[in-house]
Amino acid sequence: MNKNGTLLLLFLASFFFACTRKISPQSQGGSGTAKIDSTKGLKDYYGKLFPIGVAVTPRNLQTDEAGLILRQFNSLTAENAMKMGPIHPEQNRYFWTDADAIVDFAQKNGLKVRGHNLCWHAQTPRWLFKDSATGNDVTKEVLLQRLRDHIHNVVQRYKGKLYAWDVVNEVIADDSATYFRKSPWFQICGEDFVAKAFEYAHEADPNAVLFYNDYNTEQPVKREKIYRMLKKMLDAKVPVHGVGLQGHWSVNNPSQAELEKSIQLFSSLGLQVQVTELDISVYSGRQGGQLIQGAQQQGQQAQFTPEMEQQQLEKYKMIFDVFRKYQKQITGVTFWNVSDRSSWLDGRGRKNYPLLFDASLKPKKAFWDVVRF
Repeated sequence: MNKNGTLLLLFLASFFFACTRKISPQSQGGSGTAKIDSTKGLKDYYGKLFPIGVAVTPRNLQTDEAGLILRQFNSLTAENAMKMGPIHPEQNRYFWTDADAIVDFAQKNGLKVRGHNLCWHAQTPRWLFKDSATGNDVTKEVLLQRLRDHIHNVVQRYKGKLYAWDVVNEVIADDSATYFRKSPWFQICGEDFVAKAFEYAHEADPNAVLFYNDYNTEQPVKREKIYRMLKKMLDAKVPVHGVGLQGHWSVNNPSQAELEKSIQLFSSLGLQVQVTELDISVYSGRQGGQLIQGAQQQGQQAQFTPEMEQQQLEKYKMIFDVFRKYQKQITGVTFWNVSDRSSWLDGRGRKNYPLLFDASLKPKKAFWDVVRF
């Protein structure tokens, strides 16, 4: 063979090697042997199992993140825009702009939408609980009427455009001595507001799938209290259809055994299970509530170390192995924020790196283990 022929063969061999590396999990940091198509997104790999969603702000849809969202996800949740405070800041005023923008983007691009959320102790405007004339707390009857009006107005606006709602969020207390969180909702209405919220949402949109949503659902004491509340409502024919495991987890929490117990227990009630707010903190501890701990001080820029990367990869791999194992019970998985560029966890005192995409919107090593199955 002449010199030109040899050079051609070398070029073709190099080109072939480069192409196989492009789709190889080893070249992307994975540990398996199967080949992966790097042109596919999470929604494509899991398309036959369940939707893969992401929580967004309107700004996410106006930057380069929009392209990543469309490649990787097929469901959206409004991170804040549909919560009561942002969408209903004053008694006689609604702010629809941000929520409308998210729903319009989803409709234009053929994405599903989950509503989040209709009743919560946080991000609730103060006016809801107060008599404007006296400044005192309103009566139970007045508060329930205000809740009904709010739910009807919001749910009916998006009826037919949203397939599901997180109706009630985080009403169960974390500690073992208390059942319900002692929020203004509970102090004025007792337990009744929870069932009423589901009834109002079902009135407003009988076709929507209605979820109770909470964190630390893998902790045995809290899990049992949530189960007890849900069973009581189901026995009373309250229209609750699913439970959202928020999935604010960390590199050492939850264990596989406790995660599986939660899925088994809640699905035994005939409820759909969705993971609604998934992220994996690179720090040990629990992310729900105010429990996450760490050594970094406010504003300190922590680095994403190889040790963090490996621990996070192992946790993501484990939980998605579980999700696939229980694919008949799990009807959706939603990540909380798009990438490590910006996460709600950054506001907890140190930079965190909890998602599958880095600040440059590139897939991290954990991504390749999530899609390898």
